[in-house]
Amino acid sequence: MAKVKMSKKATSIDMTAMCDVAFLLLTFFILTATAKQPEPLPVDTPNSTVEDKLPEKNLAIITIGDNGKVFMGIKEIPIRRETLKKMAELKGVKFSDDEITKFGLMDEFGVPFNQLKTLIGMTSTQRNVKGQQIGIPHDTIPNKNELSDWILQARNANAETNLEQLNFAIKGDAKEQYPQIKAVMDILQDQKVNKFYLVTGLRSDNF
Repeated sequence: MAKVKMSKKATSIDMTAMCDVAFLLLTFFILTATAKQPEPLPVDTPNSTVEDKLPEKNLAIITIGDNGKVFMGIKEIPIRRETLKKMAELKGVKFSDDEITKFGLMDEFGVPFNQLKTLIGMTSTQRNVKGQQIGIPHDTIPNKNELSDWILQARNANAETNLEQLNFAIKGDAKEQYPQIKAVMDILQDQKVNKFYLVTGLRSDNF
């Protein structure tokens, strides 16, 4: 009996459509991605096995490093702007709408209040030059504890805008001395903020 000959078909696959889709997706992700801004005060956080995530909103982060320098960042842009307005009213200083808008785009800052206008006028690159920001004053001397003022006004701004309590996280360098960390904790506790997050790096259980 004669064998039936099977017709041979080409095994190549046209990948043109797949390449088009891949490049479209790549272009979309590149155009929509947000570049991570450099930190004005980079710190090496201590390691921990705790995996709890920080809240996405209603959060302010206080960073401590470089021999006691203190920086502050507020998670939400509207709260940053409202906090600056309240601080300006408290200190009797006028900020323009443009300055308030620019401050809202700053993830973190660390200068005395009388240097804030100059900082806002700088570019992002200039602000993040090492040593440019000397930290927020947090002396225990009356009227010198600007960190306490920022914390209070940020809490008021969040309560009025989001109608919720503002959470705080402390992000300290692993090499920082404990008294520097405790000084910030004391400021929070003076305002009856007794619950706050500690930012750490992830460590393996077998480490």
